[in-house]
Amino acid sequence: MLNLIIVDSEVELAKKASKIIINKLRQKNNLVLGLATGQTPLLTYQYLIKDHQKNNRCYQNVTTFNLDEYIGINEDNKCSYHYYMKHNLFDHLDLKKENIFIPKGTNDYLQYAQEYDNLIASKNGIDLQVLGLGVNGHIGFNEPYTNPKLKTHVVDLTESTIKANARFFKKISDVPKQAVSMGISSILNAKEILLIAFGSTKALAIKKLFNLLKPDPALPCSYLLNHKKVTVIIDAKAGQLLK
Repeated sequence: MLNLIIVDSEVELAKKASKIIINKLRQKNNLVLGLATGQTPLLTYQYLIKDHQKNNRCYQNVTTFNLDEYIGINEDNKCSYHYYMKHNLFDHLDLKKENIFIPKGTNDYLQYAQEYDNLIASKNGIDLQVLGLGVNGHIGFNEPYTNPKLKTHVVDLTESTIKANARFFKKISDVPKQAVSMGISSILNAKEILLIAFGSTKALAIKKLFNLLKPDPALPCSYLLNHKKVTVIIDAKAGQLLK
């Protein structure tokens, strides 16, 4: 079931999303959080940092699992998701390093991908999974027509995803062509899901999602229709095509 919340702006979206995460942390101090990268959750993470600094919110018992990582980029590369998370969130909270998990993109990344879902299960599963939304409806790096039964796996990125991510690299040819991503099955195993999206480029995917009665393989996010507890927060621009 999808619970839709429409707010006026990206700022209001981030405030709402961060409050949901903080409330979960209040309820359970050893929360297991699934985290996303990209432009969408940046402001939400900034509000989590502000709350931590203002209210001394404790993250020492929190465990995090990230959705994905590029293949072929070292962890200290500024374009890697390891670097993104460290710079934009982890360095500013009191998370323990041993409680942070991100798929590997180099060395033994294939073996680690095979172990990733077992690691999640060893922590009793993800309590709240935060998701962004791709222009083509992808979640994580699960592109259209991805097998929904797959767990953490290697994916070939579509041309549209490569173009969308090119702004983070010096030139489009630098964008990796593959990534390791939690699968749709992995995502749906989370106890609760929070999908956030803003901007007019996400409007068509949002329209399609809320006009479907059952999942469509062409729209990966539509598999969220099979989950019991999904909150979708969008701004007015992302919701402009909804009736």
